[in-house]
Order: sequence, then structure tokens, then C-alpha cells
Amino acid sequence: MAIDHTNYQIDDKDKEILRVLQNNARLTNKELAAKIHLSTTPTFERVKRLERTGFIKQYATILDAHKLNKGFTVFCSIKLRHINSEKALAFCEMVKRIPEVTECYNISGSFDYMLRIQSPNMQYYQRFLLDVIGQHENIATLESTFVMEEIKHEYSVSV
Repeated sequence: MAIDHTNYQIDDKDKEILRVLQNNARLTNKELAAKIHLSTTPTFERVKRLERTGFIKQYATILDAHKLNKGFTVFCSIKLRHINSEKALAFCEMVKRIPEVTECYNISGSFDYMLRIQSPNMQYYQRFLLDVIGQHENIATLESTFVMEEIKHEYSVSV
């Protein structure tokens, strides 16, 4: 019988697995099993089930943006001129193709979208606005907020 992925409930041991893997996803199954005090086979089965049911979306390597000369962070709030399903989809598809945009959210309030953009410096960002974002004909207004200092940046979800 297939598992209903939409209603799958996790228990405390599953939550413990998620917490440990968020901190270090490179652990072997044996190392993970030792940390959560469970034998290797049930640990392996639980991890596979967490992956299958979508609790674990992917495994990633976190890079240092500053060392890669992409440490200038900007939050760009955008209001579209006209909003309907077709125009919103066109904007979202454009954003998905832009590597400098590392996050994009559809938001409520004065703006429709908030983008997190990583660039080398202010001059690069200015050219990026004019040559990339500014090319989308449906943008009515945008507002840039420049990050002066990153105080907290967590990739984990509280479990």
C-alpha cells in the first residue's frame, strides 16, 4: 500500500533525524544512527521515508558569498504594473532564470514580490537593475534595500 505523503506524520525520532541532518547532511547512515541511538536499518528506512514524503527536499552545500565575490546583498521589492495569472507567471519565470536572484517571494502589502539578490558590489547591482530586471516591461515600481551587516542567516527550519 502506498503512503499518503500529504498526511504523513513524523514522530520525535524523525524530528531528531531532521535536526541532526540539518546540522551535517554528510554523515554516513552509521554515524547518523549512532547520534540518534537507533540501529542502521531503521535509520536508513526513516531517512528514505523523510525524503520520499518531502520532509527532506534536497541536500546542499552552503557557500561563502563573500569569498566568491557575491557578498553584496540587496533585497529588491517589486510592484507589477498589471497583475493577473499570466503576467505573474511571466515575471516568476523570468526571475527563476536569473542566477543573481537567490530568493523570490510573492508578498502582501505595497509590493508584489521581494527578491534577494547577490552581487559583487553596488556598481554591478546598478547595471543588473538596468540591464536585467529593468528589461521586464511589467515592473511598475521597485525599491532596493541594501544589507549593511548580516546579523543572522539560518538555513535550518526549527524542528
